[in-house]
Amino acid sequence: MEFDGEFELAEVPPEKAWIVLSDPMAVRDSLKGCRYITPMDDDFNFDEYEPEEDVEMLPEADPDTVADRAFVAGQKYAALMQVGVGSVKPRFETTVTIDERDDETFEMTASGGGDASSSTFSMTSGMRIHELEDGDGAKIEWWTEADISGRIAQLGSRVIDPVADKIVNNFFSSIEQQMTDVDAETNSGVTDKLRSML
Repeated sequence: MEFDGEFELAEVPPEKAWIVLSDPMAVRDSLKGCRYITPMDDDFNFDEYEPEEDVEMLPEADPDTVADRAFVAGQKYAALMQVGVGSVKPRFETTVTIDERDDETFEMTASGGGDASSSTFSMTSGMRIHELEDGDGAKIEWWTEADISGRIAQLGSRVIDPVADKIVNNFFSSIEQQMTDVDAETNSGVTDKLRSML
């Protein structure tokens, strides 16, 4: 299955959009059904991991803290997702690797997979952030290719596509609000400091 699209953010410059989309906590908070996204090693246990609560987010968070937790190329991350698909509400234990990150062109690609409820999936995805043609905002292009098998795949695209669309629309609505908050309440010095750290 292939999904792609683009999303425009008026008056949010690409560098601030990039900072928010580089923060696993911001991504987690915008993904409905996501309990956590955290760096993992070979000993990681999905059942035992307890996510941090009350994590400080931008614009209030310290720039050093946000930069320290930003996605890193080559790093593997564990993500726990629970999303209702038709009558099924699987708990996906997902492993994602950030394959590439380019802080100059604002591009990131990732790959991974997971399993739950007699279903498995693998995926590759990416995003690229451009400046809007009028120079007053950012355009985010994103794409995902997913291979789903098992019980969820049997539901078919008629059931899966509306769920995927809803997740994506909710994600970008939430991300846009976070980016707007960051843009309105952080000065350029904070943004420049984060850019230099990321």
